[in-house]
Amino acid sequence: MEYGCIGEKLQHSFSKEIHARLADYSYELCEIPKDELSKFMQKKDFRAINVTIPYKTAVIPYLDEISETAKKIGAVNTIVNRGGRLYGYNTDFFGMRSLITENGISLKNKKVLILGTGGTSKTAHAVAEDLGAREIITVSRSEKDGTVSYDEAYRLHDDAAVIINTTPAGMFPKIDAEAIDPARFTELQAVVDAVYNPLKTTLSLNAQSCGVKAVCGLYMLVAQAAFAVEKFINIKIEKDKIKAVYADILRQKQNLVLIGMPGCGKTTIGNLLAEKLDRPFYDTDKLIEKRAQKPIPEIFAAEGETHFRALERDVIKTEVAPLSGAVIATGGGAVLNPQNIFELQKNGVLVFLDRKLDALAATKDRPLSSTRAAVEKLYSERYPIYKDAADIHLNLGDDPIENTRRVLAAFKGENL
Repeated sequence: MEYGCIGEKLQHSFSKEIHARLADYSYELCEIPKDELSKFMQKKDFRAINVTIPYKTAVIPYLDEISETAKKIGAVNTIVNRGGRLYGYNTDFFGMRSLITENGISLKNKKVLILGTGGTSKTAHAVAEDLGAREIITVSRSEKDGTVSYDEAYRLHDDAAVIINTTPAGMFPKIDAEAIDPARFTELQAVVDAVYNPLKTTLSLNAQSCGVKAVCGLYMLVAQAAFAVEKFINIKIEKDKIKAVYADILRQKQNLVLIGMPGCGKTTIGNLLAEKLDRPFYDTDKLIEKRAQKPIPEIFAAEGETHFRALERDVIKTEVAPLSGAVIATGGGAVLNPQNIFELQKNGVLVFLDRKLDALAATKDRPLSSTRAAVEKLYSERYPIYKDAADIHLNLGDDPIENTRRVLAAFKGENL
């Protein structure tokens, strides 16, 4: 291996894709069991590597020199082999600092809570110090020396202005987990979550629902990779390049989620989008039918709408919300449950396909819109919900090809 990343579990890492956009070299993901780390490090069969969980501290004894930043933090995430001598750096520091400053979050003279005690926690502590935090409190479930418990954080530090999560809580595949409840902090101004998969965590979404600015770790991941590349091959990567790669990776990983009235064209446009973008396509109604082993009208007839909505909720939560880089068409009533919207927002951009009422036909295979009166009633009830849920709201015509072009342009941020 010339360049790559070592860690214990890397199957969900984005690093290979990021490095491919930052530099022209082969970058490999190398999973190493704990009992083989020593052999790997002693062999030194690489030019440069990144290091991730759980080896950021464990690699230090094998290094010949360590940067002052890495030494202060006590964790290394970048190693360069120069003529058989190993040099260790911590580019996570610059990545996290960039995540915070580029999002306009100020730590100066603020009380900051840092969740977790691992290598990323140490990095966050160094960044908070560098950015002028007034008080830094480390929160730990194990209540190690120098930390407070989560109960104490709620009881004694509910006036914290910024929370930085460095734990894996909320990381794929356990995307429902939340390290702490942001609603219990009365002076909270910002939440910084180092987790990048999903793109928006339960913690960040709950913080936003409280009116608190919240950011997750994808920009940090890209920025630290850029600083690592600079060490790897001795080049300078400009900030504009970092932002462009971040935007590209973000769009690639986001799900394109179509919401709207029955008959607005979600399935047709979804299939066309999937073909254009070379992405998999999922239709939640089809997934529900597959799970129930019967068509939707039969589900309604046999078990009723309540049972159908429970199936829909479970399909969205367990089958489509955790996806990455997919096109998803939802049922017309999926937005009626706020939890469905919440789950879809974790990795998705929600696009409201708004067709005029007179273009929406009543059909017998849709139990809740089988008559014209039913369609009009649904339209009146659901329209404001679609608008509130949508990240992108598009008024569409009758041509599926043109409608697809408009959705694609909006998703890419292009002028319509």
